[in-house]
Amino acid sequence: MSAPSYDEAMDLFDPVFGIEVHVELNTKTKMFCGCANEFGAEPNTQVCPVCLGLPGSMPVTNEKAVESAIRLGLALGCSIRESSRFARKNYFYPDLAKDYQISQYDEPTCYEGELEVVLDDGTVVTIGIERAHMEEDAGKNTHVGGSGGIQGADYSLVDYNRGGVPLVEIVTKPVAGMGARTAEVARAYVATIRDIVRALGISDGRMEQGRLRADVNLSLRPKAAPGADQDAVPFGKRSETKNVNSLRAVERAIHHEAGRQAKLLLAGQPVVQETRHWHEDTSSTTPGRSKEEAEDYRYFPEPDLLPVEPAAEWVDHLRTTLPEHPARMRARLRDQWGFSELEMRDAVAADALELIAATVAEGASAQASRKWWMGELARTANERELGIGELPVTPAQVAQLQALVEAGEINDKLARQVLEGVLAGEGSPREVVAARGLAVVSDDSALEAAVDEALAAQPDVLAKIRDGKIQAAGAIVGAVMKATRGQADAGRVREIILHRAGADS
Repeated sequence: MSAPSYDEAMDLFDPVFGIEVHVELNTKTKMFCGCANEFGAEPNTQVCPVCLGLPGSMPVTNEKAVESAIRLGLALGCSIRESSRFARKNYFYPDLAKDYQISQYDEPTCYEGELEVVLDDGTVVTIGIERAHMEEDAGKNTHVGGSGGIQGADYSLVDYNRGGVPLVEIVTKPVAGMGARTAEVARAYVATIRDIVRALGISDGRMEQGRLRADVNLSLRPKAAPGADQDAVPFGKRSETKNVNSLRAVERAIHHEAGRQAKLLLAGQPVVQETRHWHEDTSSTTPGRSKEEAEDYRYFPEPDLLPVEPAAEWVDHLRTTLPEHPARMRARLRDQWGFSELEMRDAVAADALELIAATVAEGASAQASRKWWMGELARTANERELGIGELPVTPAQVAQLQALVEAGEINDKLARQVLEGVLAGEGSPREVVAARGLAVVSDDSALEAAVDEALAAQPDVLAKIRDGKIQAAGAIVGAVMKATRGQADAGRVREIILHRAGADS
């Protein structure tokens, strides 16, 4: 029996999902020690006795991480606990050198919130937030050999640089009643979390680098009989797909798990409560381990850390620093800029919205800003396999480039050459224009000489223009633009051609 499709599974069962989003904070140092919190360093070069948990080492809580966690909790509508504490979560994995993780258990700093998520068609879904607690990240395992996953690997390597990096784990309440839109809602929720942490400036939210990761829980339960209360039907056994690292994968993981679980249930087989490994190449999951319950971790209060007790005045101050909700901000900018809904979605999907907004703030029009970021720059980023924000060009430089075009100092064709120079590190757009000699030729004497030469080479075209076929002037304009390497003012060239042909009256 093959697995039912996602739509078939949704017709047969009622899905319930929950998501744990892990957000790495961008503090300068780790959660409990002074080691640098930087991505991409040589393996095991950003470690010390504290983050390795060596005997006698003493952790100290990172105040900036606490501030970031509280701001995130406030943005999620959470209550902030007056006194919370850290706990030791005990388990053995090779990526945690001290065999336990410092986390929060029964007293999380942020709890009981809710978040509005706006779907593409404008539907608003409210997701309940159970908690947003602080903890430290584990190291990173690299499995060598086989397909790159733990199954079939020849051996594994551990990089402890990430161990001890400050994390906030955001845990939703069970989300039911979404039906066939379950995967869409889950994806939109994670996207909204990513937008919020970026707007807060506490994380870049880059899922491909593991700085924002999602564990996706899904269960299926029978549909209630007609007229019966669906909420009275108990939840099914859930799976937890670990470390899903793209928005598309969040959606696809739910599609796969819905089909897999539906196949088991239809065959009369139980769904095992377990973690699952996500395989991007096959869009499928494989078993991980039986899912532990809280008691399996043997939580107990961390004896080396004081409780976190933020002053009410400080929390109130942090509340004033919260940014506008991403969905409301996008709606406002869409109306303000005159973008279509599709243009806005494309800009968001390309991670270009903030760049466009910054370019507008530097004086460029919204449509011109969008043209550059979603056109030439998006193409360049794709060719270089970079995020668009990683390109070596600033919104101020893009705005200056557009200003040169609007001032008539360069045309669109020259502007692309100028942008090429900026991306190559040759300076600002104005500096590139000067260094490469790319300014538009607007001197009449030079243009007249070029027009006369082109007309002499194509006397038949001149005759056509004099006979009233004005559109024939395009051939001469093209010849002049070629002769001047695209630097002539095309409008002025056309005026001179018509004047020479006596067709400008």
